[in-house]
Amino acid sequence: MNKNELIGAVAEASGFSKSDASSAVEGVFDAITKTLSNGDEVRLVGFGTFSVAKRKASTGRNPRTGEPMTIKASNQPKFKAGKGLKDAVN
Repeated sequence: MNKNELIGAVAEASGFSKSDASSAVEGVFDAITKTLSNGDEVRLVGFGTFSVAKRKASTGRNPRTGEPMTIKASNQPKFKAGKGLKDAVN
């Protein structure tokens, strides 16, 4: 499912127009992104938790040349599925 299909599914399930559903989906994505960029986490009980994982700097190898290179530290978004989502998938 891509973003447009998600918007269509939300519109169908909620009875909203596609433009209203698009605004709602965009609003959810923006709120999650803003919260994560502030370093906080988003907990959706039964669905899962979005959080930020800090990755330390490390040393890797250039796959073409084989020479060592440094990979700088970064923040990565992380999602951990909740019990309700896990049960629905299994």
